[in-house]
Amino acid sequence: MRQFIDQIGTSHTFENIPKRIVSLVPSQTELLYDLGLEDAIVGVTKFCIHPYHLKATKTVVGGTKKIKFDKLKALQPDIIICNKEENTKEIVEELSQICPVWVTDILTIEDNSKMIEDFGLLFNKRTDAQKWIDKTNFALQDFKQFIKDRPIKKAAYFIWANPYMVAGNSTFINELLQLNHFSNIYENKESRYPEVELRKIRLEGDPDYVFLSSEPFPFKDEHAFEIGRVTHHAKTVFVDGEMFSWYGSRLVKALAYFKKLHEKIQD
Repeated sequence: MRQFIDQIGTSHTFENIPKRIVSLVPSQTELLYDLGLEDAIVGVTKFCIHPYHLKATKTVVGGTKKIKFDKLKALQPDIIICNKEENTKEIVEELSQICPVWVTDILTIEDNSKMIEDFGLLFNKRTDAQKWIDKTNFALQDFKQFIKDRPIKKAAYFIWANPYMVAGNSTFINELLQLNHFSNIYENKESRYPEVELRKIRLEGDPDYVFLSSEPFPFKDEHAFEIGRVTHHAKTVFVDGEMFSWYGSRLVKALAYFKKLHEKIQD
């Protein structure tokens, strides 16, 4: 018997290494693939787009918050991979009637490394997991050297319009903003993804940069204009939302992306 504790403190016991995996988190699906577990993945969500071919070769069991439970149960999984932010507590409780549900909780880069380490132990992929941890650490140290002399600038990171919503504190996005020497003007809001009033943006921090994420909302030029005109001097930049919000092995690509972003926006 093998016993493990996930990132929300739930204890799981397995007689054998889980061989049939359903992943309900796109970034974690990508990580499982990068750990060499493609053959073990039997179910994914419609948002699991990396690598792209998985949606054609695996069973799609709905979205991250709207699960087709009968379809998922028919796959006879040994383990279901969820995330505290992506999947609701109610979904996790219902899925737990099918098989063990492993829940991750990623707020920091350290949490990200722990998830990769956990997956290495869970699925007997310790060598592959360590490879990705090492690659991430190398890229992280390189990026910290790149960013160390750059001044800290104020930023607002928008994720939604109508109503306008931003990334606040206790989010992986906020962690990566800080890494990039961006001070999030909304990090003191109580909500993790608060609604904001554009007309108050100067009073609430007057950012140097306004970032419009490519997901989950498809921002257009008109949104950039609407937000930009209520700021004092902010530069509005469309950014790749996957690079700021996806965790797992994606962080290695994100750190390379951040270098290009800084070169693009530098004053």
